[in-house]
Amino acid sequence: MSDEIVLSEIKGRKAVVTLNRPEAMNAINERLNREACAIIEDLIHNEAIDVMILTGAGKAFCAGLDLKEIVERERLGAGGHSIFSIFYGTDKPTIGAINGFAITGGFELALSCDILVASHQAMFADTHARVGVLPGAGLSQVLPRIIGEKKAKELSLTGNFMTAREACQFGLVNQVVEPEELLPLAEKLADDIISSDQRAIRKVKYIIDQGLSMSLADALVMEREEHQRYLSREAIRDVGRRRPGIIDRGRDQARKKD
Repeated sequence: MSDEIVLSEIKGRKAVVTLNRPEAMNAINERLNREACAIIEDLIHNEAIDVMILTGAGKAFCAGLDLKEIVERERLGAGGHSIFSIFYGTDKPTIGAINGFAITGGFELALSCDILVASHQAMFADTHARVGVLPGAGLSQVLPRIIGEKKAKELSLTGNFMTAREACQFGLVNQVVEPEELLPLAEKLADDIISSDQRAIRKVKYIIDQGLSMSLADALVMEREEHQRYLSREAIRDVGRRRPGIIDRGRDQARKKD
């Protein structure tokens, strides 16, 4: 077994980052946090990479902070140099491939990804209250915005687990597949993203993220302003050039679903 606790594989214009402490359910200690941040930051600044996929080795995606190193909590969250927050600051799309348990801090890590796909074996739980701590990496604010206030409170106040299928029903997870299909699906979604105009992709991600923190009225104004700034004759020409291929691709996808 590799002694590297964070693995990174570049496949064309996408990268797969794997948390590799399966014996500890990929719990985050100081070393994993440091090495994951270094790898992900390199990928963020690598202009040859357009999409990042995050997954875990073994039966867990991530079990949260390593309780044996709980004293490191402040260090892990300090200065923004944290695996919990690093995805929130990038304009590159991120996909979480949730292969197994995503618990507490691991749940928060999953929530930082733009798109989530899950294996049937995936399970989500917020056990902060059960172990006597509070969320500090976004869970209490992000989760209700995705699955609604009542369901979020149920999960956080009971500490109960949510299955992958239920997570999909509540809009937390985009798709649920068999374990062997998980990474191929994540890579297929990454390839679909890569096939689009990357300048537009990053701007669309930006305006969605920004709009979520605004009222609808303010978000609509922001979108119109960004739209006007983005327009150019060259961009309009590109739309005309690409549209026939987009329609053909849509027809192909519809046939496959039928």
